[in-house]
Amino acid sequence: MTDLALAGSAACTGILMEERHLALRRAGGRQAASALRAAALAAPAAAQERIRLGYTRTATDIAMYVADKRGYFKAEGLDVNFNHVASASAMIAPMAAGDLEVVAGSASAGLFNATTRGLDVRLVASKVTTPKGFTSQTLIVRKQEFDQGRITKVADLRGKRIANGSPGTGALGTLNRMLKTGGMTLKDVELVNLAFPQMLPALINGAVVAALPAEPYTMQAVREGAAVGLIRDDEVYPGHEIASFLFSGKFVRERRAAAVGFLKAVLRGARDHNDALDEKGFLRGPGSDAIIAILNEYTGVGMNDPNFFRSYALAYCDPDGAISFDSLKEDLALFRELGLIEGEGAAVE
Repeated sequence: MTDLALAGSAACTGILMEERHLALRRAGGRQAASALRAAALAAPAAAQERIRLGYTRTATDIAMYVADKRGYFKAEGLDVNFNHVASASAMIAPMAAGDLEVVAGSASAGLFNATTRGLDVRLVASKVTTPKGFTSQTLIVRKQEFDQGRITKVADLRGKRIANGSPGTGALGTLNRMLKTGGMTLKDVELVNLAFPQMLPALINGAVVAALPAEPYTMQAVREGAAVGLIRDDEVYPGHEIASFLFSGKFVRERRAAAVGFLKAVLRGARDHNDALDEKGFLRGPGSDAIIAILNEYTGVGMNDPNFFRSYALAYCDPDGAISFDSLKEDLALFRELGLIEGEGAAVE
């Protein structure tokens, strides 16, 4: 991987200087993403500043964990406070209130709606995408249902209760594509909105028969014998922008050096993580022991099994934070089709 100190390389700069923007639009306004990411690769460290970060404590937050553990935030003069929030959609209100400068989550229907009501937010970089072979979410079913032959394929889920995250998040786009492989739409199942950690208990007690958690909660359910994997997101939605880094507009305008420093640190963390992967995307490459130790510490999952985080291929952390705009457009179209979008102002351009 290209080190951040060598960020002026043609490959890295070319990706980050792409002239593409996300318009979480109100009255036609356009939010630029690429310029801020480009600046992050070359800017010097800023003065010591506090940044309040909202996150959901998943394995795909690895770039932030590494940046924190290895002192990359501090090297940029930043004191980053991690605030665990149950879901990405639940982060909108505190960001609107000025209680969070940065959110690591999906471009949800609630976020699009908030921008049309005046919330100034910038989607500045990708946190995780799903190219082929790199999984973020797997649709899992109760092992009892699978073993007894009642649910062995997606089509068997018709009319069943499925645990999903908050309504109108990027995961809804994933589940929609998964159900299509079984000849269904979201209207053919009963969705139960649960935070990722709540999905395993719901599977165990039979409150739901299937769930779409993020790692490491998927593998936790499988390894504890509560669930069986049915279909992966990278199989049905390759290149999905499942989660991104969102900055408040005020943060970008008034504290640009801190915003750039944050991105610089997390991109450095993403590259450290990617360097520890083998050719198949598993944490089995050079330096993987250290990355696994960080995942254990920050997620609290897998601490009793050193091979837990080696047992599945992680989702992809783009080393340059490049955003998959096409999937954002598809998700927005789905939200609109489901009646989750207010008015016509929201758009991705």
